[in-house]
Amino acid sequence: MIDITQISACALAYLGDSVLEALIRERLIYKGFEKSSMLNKEALNYVTAVNQSKAFLIIENMLTDEERAVFRRGKNSSHLNIPKSASALEYKNATGFEAVFGYLRLKKDEERILTLFNIAYPELNI
Repeated sequence: MIDITQISACALAYLGDSVLEALIRERLIYKGFEKSSMLNKEALNYVTAVNQSKAFLIIENMLTDEERAVFRRGKNSSHLNIPKSASALEYKNATGFEAVFGYLRLKKDEERILTLFNIAYPELNI
């Protein structure tokens, strides 16, 4: 069995990105969006580095010590290619945010994923 504490922050963020994307897409469909063009347009309100950074700031004080450590690893990852659409801090926060969700998925802690997601994105609650 693999020790998930040893998985790279980049790999955790990669997985976390897909966890968040799937939850966002699912919630948008439940909200009544059906056409892919509208789903993609609406999803951009949530999946950009700027918006993920904002979502992180909402849950920041709720993270456990373990989750904070994962966030810091993600935020401080040396393999970051910062896009022009976000500041360095926003992109680093978004990467750390994604890493937390990736870590929680590998821990199979779906309840915690949903708790943090619902608080970070209250407008998507169903």
